[in-house]
Parts: sequence; structure tokens; C-alpha cells
Amino acid sequence: MIAYLDASVVLRLVLGEPKPLAEWRRIDTAVASALTEVECLRALDRLMRLGAFTGEELAERRTAVYRLLEAVEVVDVGRPVLRRAAEPFPTPLGTLDAIHLSTALAWRDARAASLAMATHDKALATAARSVGLETIGV
Repeated sequence: MIAYLDASVVLRLVLGEPKPLAEWRRIDTAVASALTEVECLRALDRLMRLGAFTGEELAERRTAVYRLLEAVEVVDVGRPVLRRAAEPFPTPLGTLDAIHLSTALAWRDARAASLAMATHDKALATAARSVGLETIGV
């Protein structure tokens, strides 16, 4: 299976949260936006500043994000993706999720390959299904 990973999937794994992606072991190829790294690292920093863990634990979790993303094809966010994200979608979608969905669609279209959207975010999953992507994680 080829899957596009959003930050919710990566963070749930890195933080050891309940109900990580059940299909994780079935993913042969993982794709993510460069935005995923930024979102994950910002979330970790925010959690540390709120007292969820220490600076040392922050360093360990940041390392886990970097290691996980080393095994992922990271797609840069360029003008074509941003233009597509600015276009209307069939369902309501925030800015960052629109960038994730546009990145996934651009990757799929460039490779003419089947791609599943891996997310724990219901709005992103609904939008992905509305444009023909299989969804996993919700």
C-alpha cells in the first residue's frame, strides 16, 4: 500500500498515543508533505512548553520524527500545490489540510499511482474521500 501521512498519524506514533494507524505495517511506501515535519516539530515544542514533557523528552521525540520521516518520501510544498490548495474543495477544509490534500493529489497525479490518505483527522478524511482517495486511520 502507498499512503500519504499527515501529521496526526506521525504524532500519534511518536507520542505513543492510543489507537495508532492500524494499517501501519501494510504501508510499503509512505509519502508526506514537508509541512508534516513542521507541524510535528511545532506540536512537540508546544507540548513541552505546556509541561507535557521535559526538554530531554522533547529531544527524543524530535529525533523520532526525523527518523520516521527519513523513511518517507517528503514532498516540498511549491506554488502548484499552494495554488491547488487555494481552490475550492467539495467539503470544508482548513488551510493546512488543504495543503496536505493538494500535495497528496499532486503526488498521485504525477505518478498515476493509487494512494491512500492516512489521517486521524475526520475533516481531512472526508475531503480526501470527496475527491476519490481511499482513507485510512479514521
